[in-house]
Amino acid sequence: MKVDRLSVTMEAELGQAVRQEAARSGTSVSGWLSEAAAARVRNERLGAALQAWEAEDGPPSEEDLEWARGVLGVDREDRRSGS
Repeated sequence: MKVDRLSVTMEAELGQAVRQEAARSGTSVSGWLSEAAAARVRNERLGAALQAWEAEDGPPSEEDLEWARGVLGVDREDRRSGS
């Protein structure tokens, strides 16, 4: 696997939290940050795809959203805010 070596700077409290979470999950700080970055990239790309879809077709209807909730087994109240 080809890797890209980066140097990052963050607030001390965040750095400590990253170290703790990496240790808790049994992975290296680099591995933990790589997973976090990959998740962020996926979320950003999904957001861009949804914006493009809505620009072309408009936002999903309430009927579309109800169908999706049913397929995914998610209740209205199960949605997380700000995530």
